[in-house]
Amino acid sequence: MRILSRAVQSAVAQRERGRRHFWGWLNAVFNKVDYERIKAVGPDRAAAEWLLRCGAKVRFEGFERWHHDYNALPTGPLGRYKIQGIDATESCIMYRGFDHLDGLKHLEEIKFNKCIYIEDMCLERLSSIESLQETLYMMELVSCGNVTDKGIIALHRLRNLEYLFLSDLPGIADKQKTVERLQTALPRLDLTLDLD
Repeated sequence: MRILSRAVQSAVAQRERGRRHFWGWLNAVFNKVDYERIKAVGPDRAAAEWLLRCGAKVRFEGFERWHHDYNALPTGPLGRYKIQGIDATESCIMYRGFDHLDGLKHLEEIKFNKCIYIEDMCLERLSSIESLQETLYMMELVSCGNVTDKGIIALHRLRNLEYLFLSDLPGIADKQKTVERLQTALPRLDLTLDLD
């Protein structure tokens, strides 16, 4: 009986690994950057398509409502709709797709809540985008287990960041030092922590 039980457990574990590998592969496909599409429709439309494909929501400038349905993206002149907010809660966005954010000039807020693929490289890439250094003023990072002090410290390049909410980030090892470095670089930053 024990041998059968171990064999069954091994088969179930192998099937689970295969399932996770499949979803990881599929999510990587959703995150692939199509530079020709960006040229054809502009950075805001291409970024919106990427974000919605990956399960995130977007809010366009001048609109109260969050868009979450890929098939219901606004139509009309492509340059008219500018992304002002991103809610990536439980989405599959990953570093591979972050080139979509390059060229967004109206993005003011972003939420990464329970994003299993968000890691330090994502925050470093986000912080290196010049247009976002000027426009992004609000960010939330909640339950993103792959984010460490290194990724949080990289946010110091977002010069206009005024509000940052951090919660349930087990990768943060030296909370006090990280907070001090951020607040020294960004004196106007209102930093709310819930890391215990």
